[in-house]
Amino acid sequence: MSKRMFTAVLPPPEVIQELDSYVAPRREADRDLRWTRPEGWHLTTSFMGHVGVGRDEYLEDHLAEVAAGVQPFEVRVAGGIAFPDPARARIIGLGVPVGHEPLASLSASCRRAASRAGIDVDGSRFIGHLTLARNSRGVQATRWLTVLDSFPGWSWTADELVLIESRSTGYGFGYEVAARFALGRPVADPYA
Repeated sequence: MSKRMFTAVLPPPEVIQELDSYVAPRREADRDLRWTRPEGWHLTTSFMGHVGVGRDEYLEDHLAEVAAGVQPFEVRVAGGIAFPDPARARIIGLGVPVGHEPLASLSASCRRAASRAGIDVDGSRFIGHLTLARNSRGVQATRWLTVLDSFPGWSWTADELVLIESRSTGYGFGYEVAARFALGRPVADPYA
């Protein structure tokens, strides 16, 4: 049986708390949106819909090498973003105005690591973002983009890459961290 997995950079607890304080009073304003839970907030760097049995071990080895070669970097989430566009948004969230280049580079490296591990990876164009809400039909999001543009934004130092397993809960997906990789730290040689 295969697993749904993705790699990501997680915001620290204080950023999640501040962002949740900003978003919480706005959740009730639009019943057409399915708001994501704060404990699931992340910046996706790669998505793998079908990770075969045992392949995740190979993936972890390759991701450890990737993380070792990337130095920690500054990330900032701010500014509203909508996919595929504001007129028919299925995803509404915050963009990544600071740290997008290193995040995009990390994304490309994670995708290559998955390929080297024999795993098919989503090849969509990378656009760094933090998803706050979804709608399967698509909604007019201009109002939400204006609201999110007023969000002051938060920065942190991304110093870790995580591999997450995504499991269906019947009403969405639950996430479980499968592995953590410190950025910029050499991988220990198991034979040394």
